[in-house]
Amino acid sequence: MIEPGEYFVEGDLAAAYGAIKAGCKFFAGYPITPASEITQAMAELLPQVGGKFLQMEDELASISAIIGASWAGIKSMTATSGPGFSLMQENIGYAAMTETPIVVIDVQRAGPSIGQATRAAQGDVMQSRFGSHGDYENIVLSPNSVQEMFEFTVKSFNLAERYRVPVILLSDAEIGHMMERLVVPESINIIERKYAKTFDEATKYGDDLVPPMGRFGDGLELMVTGSTHKPDGTRDTGSPEIQSSLVTRLVEKINKNRKDIEDWEEMFTEDAEILVISYGATSRPAKGAVIKAREKGIKAGYFRPKVLWPAPENRMSKLKNIKKVILPEMSLRGYSMEIEKMFPGKFVHFPKVTGNVHTVSEILKKIEEELR
Repeated sequence: MIEPGEYFVEGDLAAAYGAIKAGCKFFAGYPITPASEITQAMAELLPQVGGKFLQMEDELASISAIIGASWAGIKSMTATSGPGFSLMQENIGYAAMTETPIVVIDVQRAGPSIGQATRAAQGDVMQSRFGSHGDYENIVLSPNSVQEMFEFTVKSFNLAERYRVPVILLSDAEIGHMMERLVVPESINIIERKYAKTFDEATKYGDDLVPPMGRFGDGLELMVTGSTHKPDGTRDTGSPEIQSSLVTRLVEKINKNRKDIEDWEEMFTEDAEILVISYGATSRPAKGAVIKAREKGIKAGYFRPKVLWPAPENRMSKLKNIKKVILPEMSLRGYSMEIEKMFPGKFVHFPKVTGNVHTVSEILKKIEEELR
């Protein structure tokens, strides 16, 4: 058991601790750098809490296994990095279509393909939202510390259970492998899914658009399919009305609950004329650069989406006095399309794809250059 207290651990281990505290009882995965430490930790921890660990033959099998375990009523998770995350995309869409709560941790590394297995990157941001085909919405969180690896893993399970969606914890090699202080609190808020007690309950939608979930083994004669289906689970791939109703609800159950899902951190935004938006590992030097800019009398502000998707569009749209917006990130595209959409004509992209995180001095220099 993970006892309350202080620890000095790396980010990947903190995520495993968070999963255990959230009630995860099943992990299926395939070792891959820089996420292997999560897999190893779950193999050690799960038997201590009555859980099960399976090392699968690949990432396709891993995500299939956790989807099945979730329908058996077990909180389930897998962890991977870029190449494995690509392999999981079809079943992430399947989990969205079947409304299966699962957690996927992607500890990003440089790509494409095998890329730099031990280097940090942030190139999976758009894939985390749009990687599977068709219309769907999932939830993507972006931690920037060991503490948040723990806290956001717990939050990922809570969101998955609440909205019956796949939730992605989008970390990176820098955060996954850094060592920092972790505080495990005495009390942690845990959300459990609503179980259907009857077949009718499992096939009727509530006011929040999220139906109670059935569980195999409870005698409800459940039907689960990735095909277009009616509320009772039966396939109906020929009806335009059924397709429209189903897919619209899958999207709306996230979009209509954005206020409860969106999360961000901001600093010095009240009078900011130049805004630095960043996330994940890059947000750490970005914050430091903004503090140093303020010390020089520059009206710089800092904004960090903690939840990347759904993006905090409403909050960002209210930052009206901004003249320039800088987005430092470890990607040539990453989050840039989202931010450029929010700040047309003001946006400045500042990518770095060396496998290394930006430095405070690099971001500060960029701030000063954009003010000339």
